[in-house]
Amino acid sequence: MRNVRVARRYAMALMTAAGEQKALERTSKDLEAIAGVLNGSREFRVLVASPVVAAKRKSGVFKELFGSRINRETLDFVDLLLQKHREALLLDVIEQFNALRDEKLGIVTVGVTSAIECTPPQQKNLQTSLEQYTGKKVRMHFSLDKTIKGGLLVRIGDTVLDASITHQLEVLKTRFVHGMDV
Repeated sequence: MRNVRVARRYAMALMTAAGEQKALERTSKDLEAIAGVLNGSREFRVLVASPVVAAKRKSGVFKELFGSRINRETLDFVDLLLQKHREALLLDVIEQFNALRDEKLGIVTVGVTSAIECTPPQQKNLQTSLEQYTGKKVRMHFSLDKTIKGGLLVRIGDTVLDASITHQLEVLKTRFVHGMDV
């Protein structure tokens, strides 16, 4: 069960601590490493989420896996989550931390769906245009969807910019059906 509000509070606390120590980038990399192992290993996820395994044992496993790879402060934060029995929130905390970091750094994640793969120059031009549109740095994720027939579908948070051929055809159809001027 996801509890985003609680995860966000923990993420804000970690963000504050990382900011005070001027370790925002380092903490981000640490959390990325933890998320990578959690997402990559079903056994590790089950161990972390298990209410049967004691927090002390889980803490030992984290220290063994990450002790030499991540900073002491990040490991202490994970220990805090384990002591408070909030380990099930770890991936949500990491997600919320990343969202807070992006907000602080002025980065917005944009999903771009197209019918064909965009060339690097097209990607660069689109990124420049979207940075001007949003007023922020843009991190783009591309995906292919042949059903849109052509054009682009751009998602910026809750905003969708639909410049797909499918959408244009639907608009045209609606105008013809309702007798509007084309």
